[in-house]
Amino acid sequence: MHLNTIQPAPGSKKQSKRLGRGIGSGKGKTCGRGHKGQKARAGGYHKVGFEGGQVPLQRRIPKSGFRSRPALLREEIYLSDLNGIEADIIDMTTLLESGLIRFNTKDVKIIASGELTRAITIRGISVSAGARQAIEAAKGKVEA
Repeated sequence: MHLNTIQPAPGSKKQSKRLGRGIGSGKGKTCGRGHKGQKARAGGYHKVGFEGGQVPLQRRIPKSGFRSRPALLREEIYLSDLNGIEADIIDMTTLLESGLIRFNTKDVKIIASGELTRAITIRGISVSAGARQAIEAAKGKVEA
């Protein structure tokens, strides 16, 4: 292999369009820009999202969505999620180790959704009224 024999891979180099080189080239006269108008002029263009003076899409669509800052630190857990935890006493550290809550979570509430299949003790976690009944029905306890 010699330096004078090196060539780029076939198809990797594409020839640029030669504009304004006569009518035989197919890109003569207006050079593919059409007749007149802002896009036909040199340096004539507009900002991203501009629609010719019409109210642009990003302003026509209404704003939506909000999540309060305290809500970023709170999470809800279903009763059925607790079945996957092997520990008998469930607190914040147990939930964190099992991957049910994020590391920066401050408050957790257990919601009555799904079924609890074994007796567990909930410690230091708030519980909804329906979840409390389900835990006590499964011979478990809720400690403050």
